[in-house]
Amino acid sequence: MSERESYKIITSEGTGEIVEKKSRFIANVFSVESQQDAEAKIAEISKKYWDAKHNCYAYVIGPNGENTKCSDNGEPSGTAGKPILEVINGAELTNTLIIVTRYFGGVLLGTGGLVRAYTQSAQAGLAASEIGVMTYAQKLTLTVGYNMINNVQYYLSQNEIPIADSRYEADVQFDICVRESDISRITAGLIQKCEGQIQISEGDKGYYLL
Repeated sequence: MSERESYKIITSEGTGEIVEKKSRFIANVFSVESQQDAEAKIAEISKKYWDAKHNCYAYVIGPNGENTKCSDNGEPSGTAGKPILEVINGAELTNTLIIVTRYFGGVLLGTGGLVRAYTQSAQAGLAASEIGVMTYAQKLTLTVGYNMINNVQYYLSQNEIPIADSRYEADVQFDICVRESDISRITAGLIQKCEGQIQISEGDKGYYLL
């Protein structure tokens, strides 16, 4: 298939901070869906930390990291934006923006010191965040009678498949998302577990948080 099978995203944004030779580095990590989202967050942080000497950043957007940008924001070329970008790429993340704000402490860090500080602060921001995996999958709707609810829930639990949504009406419907490579196995297993008393319909294909 042409689509990338999976990619990592930020599911809970975080903030990390380090101090290096009296300079304070504050890393804010954001989940962003577009360049416009990223630019809005950059403007927001620049306004919040208006008195900081530098607000450096990097972002990667798109399932295949199609949209990438980094900025040193006045620091020596290659000492801030690029190290932050390398942290994002090293964590195999996309749809991710990291902004590192620096309050200058009066002591020059040198090129190597700046690279280390921006790298470590970006890593601290990620450590304070949560990461999830978006997987290309098929959405399936399972329709069963009330007498088969436990069978379905047990089978899904055994196969570590979360229920995305459920509806209790005349029958019960469960929405699940399954990797394409697992569809035949999971479908056959559910039919067997429910003794054929189940309807399985296919929904949209796309990226889902599994």
